[in-house]
Amino acid sequence: MKSYVIDVQRCSIHDGPGIRTTVFLKGCPLRCKWCHNPESQSYKRQLSYNQSLCISCRACEEVCSQNVHSFVDGLHRVDYSKCTLCGKCVEACPSKALSMIGREMTPQEVFAIVKKDEIFYAQGGGGVTISGGEALTHIDFCLELLQLCKESHIHTCIETSGFAQVNQLRKVLPYVDLFLYDFKISNEPDALQFIGGTLSVINRTFNEIYTNEKAMILRCPIIPGVNETDEHFQAIEKIVAAYPDLIGVELLPYHNFGVVKGANIGCKTEEFDFPTEEQKQEWIQYFHQHGYDKVKLA
Repeated sequence: MKSYVIDVQRCSIHDGPGIRTTVFLKGCPLRCKWCHNPESQSYKRQLSYNQSLCISCRACEEVCSQNVHSFVDGLHRVDYSKCTLCGKCVEACPSKALSMIGREMTPQEVFAIVKKDEIFYAQGGGGVTISGGEALTHIDFCLELLQLCKESHIHTCIETSGFAQVNQLRKVLPYVDLFLYDFKISNEPDALQFIGGTLSVINRTFNEIYTNEKAMILRCPIIPGVNETDEHFQAIEKIVAAYPDLIGVELLPYHNFGVVKGANIGCKTEEFDFPTEEQKQEWIQYFHQHGYDKVKLA
């Protein structure tokens, strides 16, 4: 079996404990307005165009039979709707302004890369993290990769939004050491508006993981103008109180990396205000004043 993989990032230090290899799978059922990896939403390959690297040589225009590329007043225009993903323009581009996002790989091919850094995992408590997109919608791929890792005694982690089917989740539970669980929104109207999903599914997945006594870190992206509210902070507080075995809670301040990446694939990603350092400290102070010292800034 194969899945489209965006990247296999070695020596990662932000996706779980120790030095890790993070596998970014392509495809997610949610549509978060602030998504920092919009190229991970589609389950298909996509053409990406980085305008800052383009030298206007027009090599792409010459090899494309679908009129995807055109040059108007010296500016390179890309009509993504016409692209058949043949990859000829990518091969012809001398400046690497064009790329194809998504490489079809098997779990064995990914594991061969993961295993290269096995010595670092053993020394620093690291391992492999499967991210996305939404990893739990690639359940058979994840299952096989996780089994390969456990056979080699490699620590395993899945980052998830929780928007997945519980019966599918149960297939991988025995092979996951740690879950990084994104908690984005705390009421149903906002969930539908800002992430395009329902909290009932997300909460059910969370409870399934917790009741199976799996290690879990709650990760909370904080987006000014969306969930930087007393209601949402109180919801996080209630979760921390109700689920004392969470091994950590991380607040993830908004950043706009997804805006440029979205533009590169012809997708408009909404931009929000950056939180100030003062705002970030106020978040932490709120939780610490209420006795929840395990809440940290990521």
